[in-house]
Amino acid sequence: MTITPFETKLYECLAPFFAQHGYGLLPEKKQFRRETVNGFQNIVLSSVPYPDDTMLEVNFGCRNDQIEQIAQQFLHNLTEFRSDANTFLLSIGRFSGLQYFRYKIHSEDELVHVCEQIELFFDQQGFEFMQRSSTLAVIDQLLNDQPDQPCRYVYNQTHRCYKGLIAARLNHNPYFNKLVDEYRHSLVRLTQNSHEQLHFERLVTFLHHYSAN
Repeated sequence: MTITPFETKLYECLAPFFAQHGYGLLPEKKQFRRETVNGFQNIVLSSVPYPDDTMLEVNFGCRNDQIEQIAQQFLHNLTEFRSDANTFLLSIGRFSGLQYFRYKIHSEDELVHVCEQIELFFDQQGFEFMQRSSTLAVIDQLLNDQPDQPCRYVYNQTHRCYKGLIAARLNHNPYFNKLVDEYRHSLVRLTQNSHEQLHFERLVTFLHHYSAN
């Protein structure tokens, strides 16, 4: 994957900061990543160049291997991308309640200033949130707290139905059966694809018989 000159400068600017916190640069995946005992935490940098400036979006989240190893059996992700799938992922803008927020960068000086803002966000909120949200109990809460509403911690609401249900089962959520019904109805709203609903029912059957080692 091609790395643009802007991305090279961006990575050079942020790499020392993230390295101090245990995050290594994966330029081919356009992210910084920190491995954990049950998956990883990552910061994904997405830039779009325009004639006069560059728009930068910063997403962050985590992967829980136990959830993903089950989910990827029932989702339609390409095999080569399954090991990189996040369990939850959201932008700094969404986290802050600003749905369409992006950093707008015109110059190298502005790039340095934006990097300082990014570092400040993770020092004050981002790292603590990712660390806390890497636990199964908190993932269960984030995905399932309001099952009848879109979840801001994932972009694909169809995948949320699967991963939310898996997190609930693994966390012994007492409302598991209610969540099955809620997400079954959500999938009808989200997609009219009968194959999707069939995959979901297969997941439900799997989870009813699942026992973690």
